[in-house]
Amino acid sequence: MCQHQFDITYYDLNPTIFFASKQKMLTESNYHDHDFTEFTYILSGKGKYLVEGIVYDVEAGDVIICNPGVKHQNIMVNPKEPTVEFFAGFTDFQFKNMPPNSIVLKDGGYVLHTTAETKQEISKHCYAMIAENEACQVGKYFMLKAHLIQILLMMLRDIMEVESTGQKSCNFESYNKSYAVKKIINYLNENYENKISLDQIAHNMYLSPVYISKIFKEETGESPINYLIKIRLEKARDILLTLEGGSIKSIANSVGYEDVYHFSKLFKKYYGISPLYYKKTAMEKIAEEMSRA
Repeated sequence: MCQHQFDITYYDLNPTIFFASKQKMLTESNYHDHDFTEFTYILSGKGKYLVEGIVYDVEAGDVIICNPGVKHQNIMVNPKEPTVEFFAGFTDFQFKNMPPNSIVLKDGGYVLHTTAETKQEISKHCYAMIAENEACQVGKYFMLKAHLIQILLMMLRDIMEVESTGQKSCNFESYNKSYAVKKIINYLNENYENKISLDQIAHNMYLSPVYISKIFKEETGESPINYLIKIRLEKARDILLTLEGGSIKSIANSVGYEDVYHFSKLFKKYYGISPLYYKKTAMEKIAEEMSRA
């Protein structure tokens, strides 16, 4: 059983709240982002939200999670049946294996579809925060924080898949390892032609280089740098298989290697022959196929 007091955080959970409010969506908002985290909970109605270029259909019980820098906008307004939403902005928190001030969903998206039980609990705390704002009693800020923490915990339990017993399955870290590694692989595939270091990857992921190396090896069986080498060499091979491949130096440069000798050495180690001979063989094969056509 996962009973450590900090089972989902590295330290105490003590977020700073900026605002908490309710509104009817009568007009479309601007496409914008924040330098803090914001969640929007749909209290009633249906709508559409544009988040980072993706349109999401939402309804009562859904949570739109916008981490710092995530652009978002409500794009469907029905004045006759307006969507009623509760939203809160906050910062100064970190959950295990997630970047600071971020809530990461399993699918990498931005909308959490809550379970019936969670929906009831979150709604209760949202309305309690609305009432607390209106009452303005002593200790209002701390009451808001207490409700926010409970909302965050309910959301996390849904993210981690609450079992029928009410106990969370202890696979939170495993899921986040997989998500982090997937993000690293995407980054390597999109930036292989540039200079990439483990420290740079760690900085982009808000994780330590040691931790990244550990989880990447656990998930893929390889180190991040060896995985990058494989991507680069496979890209180079694809170029060598075309007539427009260019010189070995230009091919090496196009996949992130300035040192042609180093590139050739890696290529031969990976494919068993030099890139020059590989290109020669590929061109001879292409010429033979063209002569047969």
